[in-house]
Amino acid sequence: MITPLKALRKNRFKTALIFISMSVSIAAIFLISAISGGVVSMYSAMLKTDGDIIVTQKGIADTFFSDINASLTNTIETMSGVKEVSALILGAAPVDPLPIVGIYGVSENRFKRYTLIQGEYPKTNEVLLGSKIYETLKHPSSIELSKQKFRVSGVFKSRIGFEDGGVVLGLKDAGTLFHKSASIFLISLNDLSKSDELIERINALNPENEAKTTDSFIDSYNQFKIIKTSSDVIGAMAFLMGILGIVSMMSMVVNDRKGEFGIMRSIGLSSWTIIMKLLSETLMIAILAFAVAWGVSEGVLELIEHADKFQGYINGEITLALLIKVFIVSVTMALVGTLLPAIYAARIDPMSLIQRGGA
Repeated sequence: MITPLKALRKNRFKTALIFISMSVSIAAIFLISAISGGVVSMYSAMLKTDGDIIVTQKGIADTFFSDINASLTNTIETMSGVKEVSALILGAAPVDPLPIVGIYGVSENRFKRYTLIQGEYPKTNEVLLGSKIYETLKHPSSIELSKQKFRVSGVFKSRIGFEDGGVVLGLKDAGTLFHKSASIFLISLNDLSKSDELIERINALNPENEAKTTDSFIDSYNQFKIIKTSSDVIGAMAFLMGILGIVSMMSMVVNDRKGEFGIMRSIGLSSWTIIMKLLSETLMIAILAFAVAWGVSEGVLELIEHADKFQGYINGEITLALLIKVFIVSVTMALVGTLLPAIYAARIDPMSLIQRGGA
């Protein structure tokens, strides 16, 4: 009996087509999941830094649209259990020649979290640039935001792509640019067990504001849900396309090998043996395709991370959990896609092949 490896070598062209189809589908799932997860992870990390509780305007669809009174930080700071309160304005604006750049207006006490690699923290009419955008703009001494010129006071390095490709300035200057007092408050606590009590007290200050634990906010944030849902839908489409490709190619393989399967049936081999033979062949292709897709995806993610045109905003990481998930999806894709052609092959009647001359 022909071994799975010999069978694959015997049908090299169709084996190559199945391998390419599976590799593309698996790589698509890797990249879609890694990039969407990276976007959520970066924004979550930015919010979680120095923030056990987050305060936004109630009912807003996105933090960029939130507008709350920055003067409330003084009241919140006096509450028992509060360690520190930071106010931020989140916005975006073009910075020639870049079409859009993340702008972060921050209260003075938050400057310390930006690790300087040169220069100093900004004063009025000055900005701090992330190292990524600083390199992209070819080391500018000043930039223009909304027709207003700002001197570049320093450069910082951040592991969060949104920040490393962004512009940081004082809260007052950002308020003038975006016509708001603050977008969010990030509140760090001395004792996390008092978070529920503090949330109630903060919400009582203004009915138009809403305080939540940062973890709760991230879990319920609509933009993250949209990103995850979109990722799942596109990933499912890639999975289905992979299955259809395997079914199509395996059907042709089975048709070409009807004589072989007819002989196997005529010498008494069971239908289950034929099914397992085809499944094992496709499983070998799937494992190799998974390994290749993993390597290609890591390379693409590395290129995206360092591409100037993405400014560090698009990032992704293939975690162990994602690796296991995609491996299971790859094996499932291979087995499901091969099952119907394998069942058909197992039901081939050797007598009908003899009557047709083995055709």
